[in-house]
Amino acid sequence: MANGATMCLAVSLSPEAAPSYPPDAGLDFSLLTRFVQEAEAAGLDMVLLGDSAPVAGGLNRQMRFEATTLVAALATVTSRIGLVAAALTVAHQPYNLARRFASLDIISHGRAGWNASMMPEPREAANFSRPEGFSGDDFRLRAEEFIGIVQGLWKGWDADALLFDKVGGRFFDPEKMHLLDHKGEYFSVRGPLNVARSPQDTPVLVMSGLSEPDMDIAARTADVLLLDERSIDWAGELKRRALAFGRRPEGLKVLMNVTVSAEIIAAPDMFADRLEECFRSKACDGFSIDTPLTSALDDFIGLVLPELRRRGLVRSGYSAATLRSHLGLAGEDRQ
Repeated sequence: MANGATMCLAVSLSPEAAPSYPPDAGLDFSLLTRFVQEAEAAGLDMVLLGDSAPVAGGLNRQMRFEATTLVAALATVTSRIGLVAAALTVAHQPYNLARRFASLDIISHGRAGWNASMMPEPREAANFSRPEGFSGDDFRLRAEEFIGIVQGLWKGWDADALLFDKVGGRFFDPEKMHLLDHKGEYFSVRGPLNVARSPQDTPVLVMSGLSEPDMDIAARTADVLLLDERSIDWAGELKRRALAFGRRPEGLKVLMNVTVSAEIIAAPDMFADRLEECFRSKACDGFSIDTPLTSALDDFIGLVLPELRRRGLVRSGYSAATLRSHLGLAGEDRQ
């Protein structure tokens, strides 16, 4: 995965993990804006925005902005960094979710992504008429169908389908519109979306919360996989499965989740050594840095990032406009 390439770098927005901030820090949009703008100024590829139901007894620590709404707002105060929102399949219908992310991608000029977690999240299911939740297999099959519908809807219009021909009276070329007409076990969706094709072909699909039974769907559909250090050994197998599904292995990026703490930042060279060793061993294509809204992000950007750049592991800045292009994925920057 190294092969002279540079590592992908994401940062996970985790306001509830910052004990030095008040309980409502996650609802301070100016603070969130500063965090994301700082990550953009540093040239990071994307920021991951979480979303989840509040837990009993921890309401003030967990309640945050709805993630896709936050992406829409942050798109207006940034211009280059990718913006990836989590949205659970149990909390949405596929048509509405596909339309929302397609709209976000146009609003952000090709910088949007969807983080689809493969964790059942029974607390969320209870908010959407499923108090009994889902069995593991039922959730997996439903999520697989859901993701397939969303990706199919994103491809419902060819890039040049919309003509806007007032003289000829043709808004679009019907030959370049594709009905999904999906009838499955869990969903029935006709399509197409009433949103044009994405500026980056399709929004980036990030998948997280994987277990071993999820590996086939991840290898077949995802653009980016987030793996914990204990499951990073799956990376090679996921790439092999992607190849078996007819995909280019380089079209699937595997990022390892890494937590940054004050103790680690006190030895930035050693932290950089750890990341370099993992990247050069081809265990992953990059890292998702989990840091709260504290000085830990400042320290990572100020101390670790320059060291990684000195070693030629991270690009010096943005070379293109879309999230796909930042990550080196196929389908970027359609002209």
